[in-house]
This record gives sequence, C-alpha cells and structure tokens, in this order.
Amino acid sequence: MFGGGQHDGAPGSALCAATKAAVHSLTRGMATEFATDGIRANAVAPGLILTRFHENTPKERLESVRMTIPLRRLGTAEDCIGACLFLASPAMSGYVTGQVIDVNGGRLMP
Repeated sequence: MFGGGQHDGAPGSALCAATKAAVHSLTRGMATEFATDGIRANAVAPGLILTRFHENTPKERLESVRMTIPLRRLGTAEDCIGACLFLASPAMSGYVTGQVIDVNGGRLMP
C-alpha cells in the first residue's frame, strides 16, 4: 500500500487506507493530549515491506511497485529498525512528538 494514511491508496484498499489515516490522526491527537505528561506519541509508516503478507502477491505486481520506488528495491522488516530505535531513544528523539515517519524507499515524500 502506498501512502494509504495520507492518500486514498490503491483501488480496493479504501478500508485499509482509512485505518492508516486514523492512525495518523490518532498519533497527532495523542501527541497533543499527552505532551503535558511528558508522553511522546509517534508512528512508523512502512511502505511495501516484504513479509508473509506478500507471499501470494503476484511477482509482476511487486515488480511494478518496485519500479516506483526511488531506491529501486522493496523494503524489509529490518529497514524499519532504525526509525523504531530513533523514536524509542529519548536521547535521539526526546523533542519529537506527533510525527509519522515514512519508511518507504522514497516512494512517498510528503
């Protein structure tokens, strides 16, 4: 799914896109609501990550998506680790809240 939280997503994925949009909104709302308690709220928004979910995705579809990614490769779960570690570290992201970090190889650059 490409940018389902910020755009309408692909045909047939309206429910998934709406759910992702809700996570974006909830992240910002919680950041505002809980900031005075010292609680930060952020999210990671992965692009197409090769997981078991995509085991049955046609190879042609995966290749089609890959060609739209500036880094010219599909993501892996390991690609999300850096963003998660950054957000988990108060030393690195202690002044970051209400943000959704896109990990998508440059496919979506809001």
